[in-house]
Amino acid sequence: MEFNDKQLQIIQTAETLFADKGFGSTSVRDIAEVAGVNVAMISYYFGSKEKLMEALFEYRIGSVKMRIENLIKDDSIGPLQKVNMLVDEHLEKVIQKECFFKIMITEQLINKNSALLNAVKELKLKNAQVISELIKDGQKKGIFKKKVDVVLMLNTMVGTVWQTMMSKEYYREFHKLDNLSEDELNTLIKRKLSVHIKTLFKDILTNEA
Repeated sequence: MEFNDKQLQIIQTAETLFADKGFGSTSVRDIAEVAGVNVAMISYYFGSKEKLMEALFEYRIGSVKMRIENLIKDDSIGPLQKVNMLVDEHLEKVIQKECFFKIMITEQLINKNSALLNAVKELKLKNAQVISELIKDGQKKGIFKKKVDVVLMLNTMVGTVWQTMMSKEYYREFHKLDNLSEDELNTLIKRKLSVHIKTLFKDILTNEA
């Protein structure tokens, strides 16, 4: 789905407010006021706060599908290298768009809006299906194992990354990293997670030791 500049302004404003105040505590009027638009414009573009949240998920997650499809077509890159690139891109997105991923996890845990939860599930299914195509390409080339549980593989990455980002101060304290700034800590964690997840994925996907 393509969004125009005004829609993106509203979506990005909603993202910040949902992360700061929570979905339930943020009103359409709050979003309109911060975005500098009237309530009628939000209703015109999105219909409701729930539909605005669905649009936010579509905006943030939908681009992954196109990226993976383009990677599959690129024969200059090996299958495992493609997977590693996706790992690094996911890490970059989580760190750069931390508030969105906070919303995504929180709303899936506490939100009782079935339409919203279904929209998130459908988007995740689409991305998992495209990832499956990338895995199948590696299997056809004899590089990946024949039996790979794509959902568990993705959950391993998403869960590990999010748990680590949610407990950064625990990581800082355990490793005695008080001298690092927030940006420096994020950079270190990103590098460590990259190596960790790629090692796991290599073991999951290939027969290499």
